[in-house]
Order: sequence, then structure tokens, then C-alpha cells
Amino acid sequence: MQSATFTLTPSLRLPKPRRPSASPAVNSRFDPIRVSASSKPHNFNDALSASLPRRSWTLSSSSSDFKLRPWTSVPLVDSDAGTKRFEVRATAETAEESTESGSSLFKTLELGALFGLWFLFNIWFNIYNKQVLKVFPYPVTVTGIQFAVGTVLVLLMWGLNLYKKPRVSGAQLAAILPLAIVHTLGNLFTNMSLGKVAVSFTHTIKASEPFFSVILSAMFLGEIPTPWVVASLIPIVGGVGLASITEVSFNWAGFWSAMASNLTNQSRNVLSKKVMVKKEANMDNITLFSIITVMSFFLLTPVGIFMEGVKFTPAVLQSAGLNVKQLYIRSFIAALCFHAYQQVSYMILQRVSPVTHSVGNCVKRVVVIVSSVLFFRTPVSPINALGTGVALAGVFLYSRVKRIKSKPKSA
Repeated sequence: MQSATFTLTPSLRLPKPRRPSASPAVNSRFDPIRVSASSKPHNFNDALSASLPRRSWTLSSSSSDFKLRPWTSVPLVDSDAGTKRFEVRATAETAEESTESGSSLFKTLELGALFGLWFLFNIWFNIYNKQVLKVFPYPVTVTGIQFAVGTVLVLLMWGLNLYKKPRVSGAQLAAILPLAIVHTLGNLFTNMSLGKVAVSFTHTIKASEPFFSVILSAMFLGEIPTPWVVASLIPIVGGVGLASITEVSFNWAGFWSAMASNLTNQSRNVLSKKVMVKKEANMDNITLFSIITVMSFFLLTPVGIFMEGVKFTPAVLQSAGLNVKQLYIRSFIAALCFHAYQQVSYMILQRVSPVTHSVGNCVKRVVVIVSSVLFFRTPVSPINALGTGVALAGVFLYSRVKRIKSKPKSA
């Protein structure tokens, strides 16, 4: 039986409670279907009592028109509450997975773009650099210009707060100095080789860098190579030898300059492990490369003036019958790409493992060799192409077997 509770005021008459129906089939809950099917209620009180189930009401006489305002209500049990909570939780987890997949896709695309820029900057550097060195055979001056442009870019990057300016102590500079020296020599020898032989041959010789890395690491770091690493060096050395024998542009100056570049570049890698540089929060790979670039500029500039003199002025270039504007533009593009590809290389190294970076470097060398052959129309014999392919395959194999660690001997 339903009941209605009211507060009695002098101005209102107490409504009569509804008499319960004699039919046992009547439900205490309000059923709109049943109400619509029944006859009309006898009075307003019956209709009011039928339409307000399970509630208590109070009549307010504060205004001329009284109002019905709910006082209490009986909460209904929601059988779908657990299902709704599960649906909300599942939706949140799906959103998180969607965010993670989107972030992973973005990182993959970003890494792919960096690899593409790395290859593209390398191609442009080698092409424009070779064009400059063919008409301006002063590799020390050319290398100094490249370091000068890199220094300006580094100073702009620090000055405009595009990258945090480091605070370097004197002890750190002393530890970085050997790295700057071998870095300067490595790039200088590379330009000397590019000025003497074809770009494809220089990079074929530079593919033998793993050989020098294994030798220097064993001598100075005590890292004994695994049999797999030693086996991977055989096709590298054999392929470089086969390509050198059949190279049309071969000369000893270009050959030994490229070999010296391999030696100095791998010495830089060994020194970076051997020399204990105090690592701080502001000394990452990009900062280290930036400091080395500035130091290389100050190291090489006086040497270039002493060895080759001041040869890059417009008057000297015009007297030599060169197109000054064209030479300046090509030199600037080569220097810009020189700094850009090394900067991107360090950015990639911060995102991937050294093995993945080595594989990318091998692919980069293949792309540079093929693009230079096509651009400069370098004559390549079948045996020369075979030697280059074998050497590059050995480099790829070396980058893969470097992950195999030798098992320590049990006592």
C-alpha cells in the first residue's frame, strides 16, 4: 500500500489517502501502461498518489501557489553499474593504447626522416665537395672553410638558445683536445683523397674502417675480437684490394690519404673510450661534436694559412680564372652539408643502438658510391664493381656479428 505524508497547515485541507484496490494483481510500482488502460481517476488526489510512487512530500505555504518538492527518494539498484564501469575502463585502456601506437608511429617516421636526411646530406656534400676540389686543389683551405661554417652554425645555435650552451671546464677541454686533433686530421685526409681520386673509390677504401677499429681496439683497449669478427674482415680487405687494382683513377696519394682517414677516424673512436671525459648533464654527443667542431676550426686555420696561404679571396680566384660566385656557393653548400650530416648522425646515434647505426652507415656508403658514379659518370669495370660489393657486404656482416659476445672462460 502506498502512503503519502503531508504537513498540515491552516490554509490547506488534508487530502484523503487512496483506498487500496481489492485486486491482488495491482503492483505498488507505477505502471504507465496499466494506468493508461484503466479508467480515469476519481479525483486529483488519486491521480497525484498514483503518479508519485515511493516518495514523501511536504506542502509549502510560503507562497500563494503551493509547490511540491521532493524530500526523500528510494534509490534504485542499477544492475548495469559494473558493466558501465568496465566499459569506461576498457575505453580508457583503448585510448591509452591508441596514444602509444600513435607515438610509436611518430617516432618511427621521425627516425626514418633522420636517416633520409643523413643520406641526402652525404650525397650533396660529396658531390659539391668534389666539384670544389677539382678546380680548387687546396684541401687544407677547403677543410678549414667547412669547419668555419660549422663553427658559425654552432655559435648561432648556442646564441639563439636552439640548443643549451654548455659549461665546459679546463679539464674537459684538455680531455677533448685529442679528439679534436684526430677529428681534424680525419676530415683533412678525406678531402685530400677526394681531391686525388674518384668519390666512389675514396668511399670504397673508407669501407675498410672496421679493420682499423679492430686493430686499434685490441692494441689500446685490450678488446680481443671474436672469430666471427675476424672472419668478417676477410671480405672487407679482399674487396678493397680487388677494387683498388681495377680502379681507373687510382693513385697512391689518394689511396694513402683515404687509409690515413680511416686510421684517424677510428683513433677518435678509441680515444673517446680511452680518455675519461667527465660526463655531465650538458655533455651529450651533440654538445661534444659542437665543441670539437669549434676546436678543429681554431686548430686548422693557422695551419692552412701557413701551408697554402690565403687562396680563397676573390682577387686570387679571379686571377686563376675561376668563377668566384659559383665556387663560393658550392663551397658554402658543401660546408653546410658537411656539418649537417654529422649533426644528424649524432642525433640518430642518440636514438638507436651502435649496431643499427653501423648498418645505417654501411647503407649510406652504398648510396653515396652509387650516386657519385651516376652523377660524375665514373667508369666502373665489372671486377671493380664486384670488389666494391664484396667490401660493402663484409662491412654489413661486420656490423651484424659485432653483437656476438665471446663467452668468458670459466676458472
